[in-house]
Amino acid sequence: MTSIALLRGINVGGKNTVKMADLASLLQSLNFTHVRPYLQSGNVVFEHGRAGPSALSRTIEQAISRKFRLDVKVIVRTAEELRRLISGNHLLDTPKIDKEKLHVTFLKDAPQKPDISYFETVKDAEEQLRIKGKEVFLYCPKGYSKSKLTNQAFEKKLGATATTRNWKTVNALAELAGRTI
Repeated sequence: MTSIALLRGINVGGKNTVKMADLASLLQSLNFTHVRPYLQSGNVVFEHGRAGPSALSRTIEQAISRKFRLDVKVIVRTAEELRRLISGNHLLDTPKIDKEKLHVTFLKDAPQKPDISYFETVKDAEEQLRIKGKEVFLYCPKGYSKSKLTNQAFEKKLGATATTRNWKTVNALAELAGRTI
């Protein structure tokens, strides 16, 4: 089975630096195969047996803690989940949407009763968000770095670990996951 590990908070601003070759080697030591890191981005595509995303997340988090002495949260999605979220992004139906300003916030767990009222009050008037299952689809026309729709805000209000990727990265990961070895 093909899955994607999305690591939160590594190689950002010179903090929690992990070389992707070292990360790939670590995942191979866990008996994952065809390990394919994507750039220096903290994203890795890999093949594995039938373990579920939660078990995979825990296994990778524990291995990173032991090897690199870092407390890094890991969110795992299957290649099929990634393909479904790409085809199910309703923000793409918005006229004149700039795909360069699209992002997906991946949540470790689906919020039970997502209340978006807080996000509606803090977001910029032009920003859009849609919560669908374990993903938050974002459109930040002034740039994600200027938005108040951050990982920390989603974690606090939705009670789930969050990590965000831009639309280009999401599509690149899906493409990498779709390649046969």
